[in-house]
Amino acid sequence: MRRKLVAGNWKMFGLKTDLGEIEKIAAAAAANPQVDVALCVPFTLIAPAVAVAAGLPIGAQDLHEADKGPHTGCISGAMLAELGATLTIVGHSERRADQHETSHDAWAKAAAARRHGLKVILCCGETEAEHNAGRAERIVQSQIEKSLPDLAGPEWLTLAYEPRWAIGTGKTPSLEDIAAMHAIGRAKLRTMVGDAADGIRILYGGSVTGTNAEAILATDNVDGALVGGASLTAEKFVPIIEAAARVSR
Repeated sequence: MRRKLVAGNWKMFGLKTDLGEIEKIAAAAAANPQVDVALCVPFTLIAPAVAVAAGLPIGAQDLHEADKGPHTGCISGAMLAELGATLTIVGHSERRADQHETSHDAWAKAAAARRHGLKVILCCGETEAEHNAGRAERIVQSQIEKSLPDLAGPEWLTLAYEPRWAIGTGKTPSLEDIAAMHAIGRAKLRTMVGDAADGIRILYGGSVTGTNAEAILATDNVDGALVGGASLTAEKFVPIIEAAARVSR
């Protein structure tokens, strides 16, 4: 059975004054050992977060595909590892939309993370227009095919399905739709990596809250959640961790 993973994405939020929230989240993670928990924070907060996280894995939200070079404002996998990060998100829908990143960019960044010993949460998902046009399945299959790094395996790769239209909107697909899209993702992984696909976790992301988390996490092929706004405070994030723990019993 795949262990549930609840990963928080703080996006462009978080200062040192917020480290107390990380300490509380770390305590909740320790109190629910049957669930894996991680936080992906801004670059500036990685080292301070590691210092107070008491074993809670701290990750980044992006990295550059190159190991070094003239890339002003970017950060490499080696730099993240030196800060104490153990994982990173790549291909998040906000990077794809706002920074015009492609699936090839996500592939290159995942490969770079792997070179430096970082685990990867690889994101895929359709826009609202694509969803309404009945293209969600084709879009997600294409993104996985073009983004999946070489030698992908469960020891370092997690897939996250995040319908773009559900992120930060309060909208969520039906449980049946979530199950169907995760099954499509699992089948695509299986065609690419064979039996290793059965061990790769697929997270759901998009307006996950303490209220809806248990039902989502109990859905077939949902192995955890990638949580945005609700991960910024222990008050909102801990109920999601506890929901994952209940489902895992």
